[in-house]
Amino acid sequence: MSPLRQLRFWFIGLIVAILVLYVLRSVLLPFVAGMAIAYLCDPIVDRLERWKFPRTVATLTVIGGALLILVVALVLLVPLLLAQIGGFVANSPAYAESLRGLFDVALGAVGDRIGQDQVAKLQAVASEQLAGVLGAVGDFLGGLLSRGLALVNLLSLLFITPIVAFYLLRDWDVLVSRIESLLPLHHADTIREQLRLIDRKLAGFVRGQASVSAILAFYYGLGLSLAGLEFGLAVGLSAGVISFIPYLGSVSGFVVAVGLALIQFDSLGRVGIVAGIFIVGQVVEGNFLTPKLVGGQVGLHPVWVIFALLAGGALLGLLGLLLALPVAAVASVLVAFAIEQYRGSVVYHGGREAAADEEPEA
Repeated sequence: MSPLRQLRFWFIGLIVAILVLYVLRSVLLPFVAGMAIAYLCDPIVDRLERWKFPRTVATLTVIGGALLILVVALVLLVPLLLAQIGGFVANSPAYAESLRGLFDVALGAVGDRIGQDQVAKLQAVASEQLAGVLGAVGDFLGGLLSRGLALVNLLSLLFITPIVAFYLLRDWDVLVSRIESLLPLHHADTIREQLRLIDRKLAGFVRGQASVSAILAFYYGLGLSLAGLEFGLAVGLSAGVISFIPYLGSVSGFVVAVGLALIQFDSLGRVGIVAGIFIVGQVVEGNFLTPKLVGGQVGLHPVWVIFALLAGGALLGLLGLLLALPVAAVASVLVAFAIEQYRGSVVYHGGREAAADEEPEA
């Protein structure tokens, strides 16, 4: 088969895979979630196997432990989070008034310079925008309370995902071997090398960043709660989880927490403590957690991560968010491989070689 026909074959296969994924997107969520769990837990099962555990027993131990941790976390955290979200919704009108009062004070300080007419216009615009933002947030959080966890297909996630994860995790090595046996013989070594690079990049980023997010969620939630900030647990946990998206979690958490602190506290010192929690968190994350747990050589560029998550969410919703990082890791490795091939090709060196051929002989 000529290189052109091979390229056409793989291109058609890619298009078919994308179409199948799009058509079946409504039922794939528990299967993709189960595959993600199996991928993340495979190193743990492999270690238990090295300790003489049978593969099935090791798989049951890991899946059972993960489910136990999840259930305990839900039992302990969900009532607190729902109570804090409900309190935020109930107090949002008072918060709006407090924020408008702070804004009026700030405008009063500069009113003599810009004129009272401009101050009145800014107050009107600020009140309208603030009411709209708080109304939208309140509606969203109220919807969460009324629908509970019905944002996703809860039954499929609770019952199908663990089953899929168990079978994939138990047979993971067999599945990998079968897939490797289907690789084109002429390019098998090259494909295996690229798959190893993809696995290294994806595992280093996802497992490392998940660890960073969990540590930050615990730190922010505990720190804001100890600082006496109302809804500090919800804000801190959300900031930690969202920190999976580079910079978004810390920035959004900082803005929300400091805004709530300005409303709730009369002392600027307590506001400074809330701000300091996020500053310390960022210093620790940037200098210790991320370099240690993620590593600079295996991470994905923040802009590439943000684009992948936004594109995946826009195309396939929650399923797209789950697939975004694996696809981004695959794409980054393949692009690097394509650039390497290009630099060694005639297309890259052709102009220079042609110019050398045209030089007159001495």
